Amino acid sequence: MTMPEFGSLRSDDDQWDIVSGVGYTALLVAGWRALHAVGPRPLVRDEFAKHFITASRDPYLTGLLAHPGTSDDETAFPRLYGVQTRFFDDFFRFAGDAGIRQAVIVAAGLDSRAYRLEWPFGTTVFEIDLPKVLQFKARVLGERGAKPKARRAEVAADLRTDWPVPLKAAGFDPRQPSAWSLEGLLPYLTGDTQNLLFARIGELCASGSQIAVGALGTCLDHEQLAALESTHPGVNMSGHVDFSALTYNDTTDPAGWLAVHGWAVQPIRSTLELQAGYGMTPPDVDVKIDSFMRSQYITATKV
Repeated sequence: MTMPEFGSLRSDDDQWDIVSGVGYTALLVAGWRALHAVGPRPLVRDEFAKHFITASRDPYLTGLLAHPGTSDDETAFPRLYGVQTRFFDDFFRFAGDAGIRQAVIVAAGLDSRAYRLEWPFGTTVFEIDLPKVLQFKARVLGERGAKPKARRAEVAADLRTDWPVPLKAAGFDPRQPSAWSLEGLLPYLTGDTQNLLFARIGELCASGSQIAVGALGTCLDHEQLAALESTHPGVNMSGHVDFSALTYNDTTDPAGWLAVHGWAVQPIRSTLELQAGYGMTPPDVDVKIDSFMRSQYITATKV
């Protein structure tokens, strides 16, 4: 197994699988979810995440799972991604309670919510991502005999292309309300692509539809993360990934965009505020991470 490859620059038509480029970030986050599941007081337990790491045979992540850290520093990113996972889990649960039966996971990566969550009867979970990513996930979960707890529809598409066409071909009905998650996605898209993504989602959403947008880092600065490692040893669990080489700086303001395009936006929350809501006291290292990564979590309803 070779180490993942990361270029210094993105291109408008770059492609990836689960062990290269942007795709590897999904594997890395799955590793953090797996570590969170075995850590102290997990907010969620993604029991599928470890299987993706095993199947990838990635040496770095395999080593982390074999020897999970225990200090606040070593468990920081697994803990913070546990918070993020809980936020989106709750979003879909609340949407289901509101009667929504179409869930769309944009850039689904190795998301296992179709298998983990208890979905209301009649729910369809649409997962949009590149073909190689979806194929890897389907193979791993199929080998484990995993069964989705809702109708699961794969939508093999690039968000930089006309993805609503295959989404509707998979059975999505724009006349019915839907719930959409954009988890950790926006920094990997240019500002123009983000605006187009939101515009297309808006066109597909009936009144009462809901959206959740969020990321631990709206600003991913490799140098500041490396500097934090000097005072908090073990905190940087990104291996060879330089997020700065995979993300763009010309990002849009999602809450502002939604507010002026017919969405009622709820107050924005940070990961620190989410932690407080879950009865947690953020350790010092979490506060420092958020000071430069600037997390934000947004929910909104289509008017």
